[in-house]
Amino acid sequence: MGITINEFEAENVKRIRAVKLHPSPTGLTIIGGNNGQGKTSVLDSIAWALGGEKFRPTDAKNKDSVIPPYLHVTLSNGLVVERNGKNSSLKVTDPSGEKAGQKLLDSFIGTLALDLPKFMNASNTEKAKILLNILGVGDQLEELNNQERKIYDERTAIGRIADQKEKYAKEQPYYSDVPEAPISSADLIKQQQEILARNGQRQQWIRDYDKYQAEYNSIVEQIDLLKERLHEVDEKVKASKHSPRELQMESTEELEASLANIEETNRKVRANLDKEKAEDDARQYRRQYDQLTDQIESIRNEKKSLLDHADLPLEGLCVENGNLIYNGEQWDCMSSSDQLKVATAIVKKLNPECGFVLIDKLEQMDMKTLKEFGDWLEREGLQVIATRVSTGDECSIIIEDGFGDDKKAGKAVQKKKWEAGKF
Repeated sequence: MGITINEFEAENVKRIRAVKLHPSPTGLTIIGGNNGQGKTSVLDSIAWALGGEKFRPTDAKNKDSVIPPYLHVTLSNGLVVERNGKNSSLKVTDPSGEKAGQKLLDSFIGTLALDLPKFMNASNTEKAKILLNILGVGDQLEELNNQERKIYDERTAIGRIADQKEKYAKEQPYYSDVPEAPISSADLIKQQQEILARNGQRQQWIRDYDKYQAEYNSIVEQIDLLKERLHEVDEKVKASKHSPRELQMESTEELEASLANIEETNRKVRANLDKEKAEDDARQYRRQYDQLTDQIESIRNEKKSLLDHADLPLEGLCVENGNLIYNGEQWDCMSSSDQLKVATAIVKKLNPECGFVLIDKLEQMDMKTLKEFGDWLEREGLQVIATRVSTGDECSIIIEDGFGDDKKAGKAVQKKKWEAGKF
């Protein structure tokens, strides 16, 4: 069990004139009274006594007193803490009589134990960070969160591109009656020239044949020579697989039509290629999107495993997506009593050596919830000193006009004139 408060005395601090308190070692010690009687001043005095100058009230001295504030706290580890005199000088004495100072108190007293509203008023994200840092996984989880955010942003960008590519591909027309690749006009012209060249050659063959045939018929004496030439021409004609008279000119009409329509054909071919490329791009971006989704899921599983194995201070408490969750509810959806239970458990986990927590304004709890909270504190071995606008039996001490003494007449209101600022 952590260090708790055995005894507290305060005089002339804020609304306090003289208060003496012996808190229960564990569980709930309630400081009761009506509004404006000095209940909160008791908590402020304890925080100042143990937390030092950063907790010193702005107007520390009771305005109706000429005597400076006096604070006295006895802790369960035997330390005695006093603030007294005009400057409210600190005096810390250990059981052996050795003197110490604020540094010793700061070593085991948690700041949030003295200032729970600082935690209660923090954002849900800040509360979650405090818990994660306590558990020792804050840095690791933050790194995983950064990785997830980076991949998530990348995936979002990839997804948008994939959507654009898919939309563009759907909007593109497709022509099934054109080649897969654009047609080259140079190739068509070359083919046309080759045909024309062959046609010219065939025409020359025909002219040569006629010429040599005429010479054969008219010049008998040159028949041998003509036969030889005729034979040469005949061989050439045979090579074309046609008889000389059967030679036909090849048509270039199809090529001429292709040349005339090449721009339109190529426009359709390019449209088909654009559509195919957009579809292929979309598939690639979609695969990247799915891969990034798998990475995000892996990181989330790693984060879940990290938190599942963390030593959380309260059953049902966890952190999801950077938010503090208790029994399935975020902070702003929790009941006030659950909020206090979560806050108290986290403060205890933050500094296990500090066994007490100060809580203001417990009137938000009904009697049933108050008892449940007290029982839970008992089981946890925690000491809570709290205030409540009440004069009922649940109060351990009742403050009236700045006076209160839990040692005299039970829980009855005490009024007494003080001599020299002492009981």
